[in-house]
Amino acid sequence: MNKDKQQKHHPVRRALISVTNKDGLVPFAKKLQEMGVEIISTGGTAALLKRNKVKVIDIASYTAFPEMMNGRVKTLHPKVYGGILALRDNEKHMEEVVENDIKLIDMVVVNLYKFEDTVSKEGASEEEIIEQIDIGGPTLIRAAAKNFGYTTVVVDPLDYQEIANHLESQGYVDDAMRKKLALKAFDMTCNYDQAISNYFRQQLGEAELLDLHYVKQMSLRYGENPHQKAVFFRNPDNYQPNVTNAEILQGKQLSYNNIIDTDAALELVKDFELPVVNIVKHTNPCGVASSPKIEDAFEKAHKVDPMSAFGCVIAMNRTCNEKIADYIKKNKMFVEIIVAPKFTKGARKKLSKRKNLRLLETGKLYRDPEKIDIKKVAGGMLIQHADTRKVLKRDLKVVSKKKPTKKQMLDMLFARNVVKHVKSNSVVFVKNLVTTGIGAGQMSRVDAVTIASRKGGDRVKGSVMASDAFFPFPDGVEQAHKAGIKAIIQPGGSIRDDQVIKRVDELGMSMVFTGIRSFKH
Repeated sequence: MNKDKQQKHHPVRRALISVTNKDGLVPFAKKLQEMGVEIISTGGTAALLKRNKVKVIDIASYTAFPEMMNGRVKTLHPKVYGGILALRDNEKHMEEVVENDIKLIDMVVVNLYKFEDTVSKEGASEEEIIEQIDIGGPTLIRAAAKNFGYTTVVVDPLDYQEIANHLESQGYVDDAMRKKLALKAFDMTCNYDQAISNYFRQQLGEAELLDLHYVKQMSLRYGENPHQKAVFFRNPDNYQPNVTNAEILQGKQLSYNNIIDTDAALELVKDFELPVVNIVKHTNPCGVASSPKIEDAFEKAHKVDPMSAFGCVIAMNRTCNEKIADYIKKNKMFVEIIVAPKFTKGARKKLSKRKNLRLLETGKLYRDPEKIDIKKVAGGMLIQHADTRKVLKRDLKVVSKKKPTKKQMLDMLFARNVVKHVKSNSVVFVKNLVTTGIGAGQMSRVDAVTIASRKGGDRVKGSVMASDAFFPFPDGVEQAHKAGIKAIIQPGGSIRDDQVIKRVDELGMSMVFTGIRSFKH
């Protein structure tokens, strides 16, 4: 098609309408009728329009061919597809239109029943599921989208008003909008086919093909750095309490880094049943604490490392209340984001005075046992089940001569739950269910211990230490002992475990193995 042909405007004289989602359809069809558009329709859609005084031509009347096989065959006819696909500026096409008594169809209004809804219905049989695989609908959509140069395809009721406005103001739908609507149409059929293939793949246990479909949530101001462009996409089948679905109660749009940090902060607190507050900078926690009252946990978490908490993201697994808002004001805390299951009215009122502070409300928190992690590499992608494994007391094996106390056991389990959310190599010090030192993202484990010791200072004495992986040498244990660590929890599995345990015994410390490594790259 040459440029001149692309710029020609084609009025809508005839529309084919067959929809599952009938929201807003009647007013739209009436508007089309007022503008002189002839309407062809099918089944329940035709019946609805007739009841509402919209004149329609039944598809069977137009094709002179009855609907067959319980509706499996009704629009699959040359008179339908010839009317949709004919190139108006192609002389041969127009001759064939006349020869075969085909009426040109300038607009196709079709949407599809969500296949996933049938699959998710309790007790749905395979026969019922297969019957919901639409043939005619996707074919109509694809045909109209292919011929977007002449045919307007409409798959989203939210577009009805804009299309009606175009027709009223200028008598046609312009080229740019037809193309935009075609993209939306191909996205719909793509997602529809993906849902069906996912069903068969699950039935057969096949996983050789991975298709990920995400919907654009928003364009971001920039990416990880100001010179990078970025867009935030959402999994349309995701309904979990997470950063993607959280409601922004106040504050400006989230940035690329905000989203990553908020995700990191929130996923950690989901791992705890006790009230927990997590303060995050650059995806790593800089203070984590638990206490019977969430406001006390907040204060304890902040006091772990107030310098690092400047410009932080804070997550909690309980309702954010007025006492937390008062603490933030009193201590002049600079906080970028607070994410919580809920905010009290009083907290929202007090925090609203900080216009740049973002508040995100998630609703009740729970862990998704089927959560997957996706990591992109150049030219490929890595998929794994998320590290949702929770280490319990029964999983622990005491390997030192000295046994840890009950209190140390609780602190070690707490520390282990925190350390799996810290970038590797990492260690976490904990005392009284409060982190006292965190060493994140080091190339050697002994360096991670050194950093945690320096960050914690005098608070470290009497703490326990969790390591995300085994100690390859006794030096990390020795460094921890110098800082005042009394007990260690680690996976074990080093070829030098015996040497490490021997050194622990010599230093009068306790050590337990979990048998479970928790790297986070």
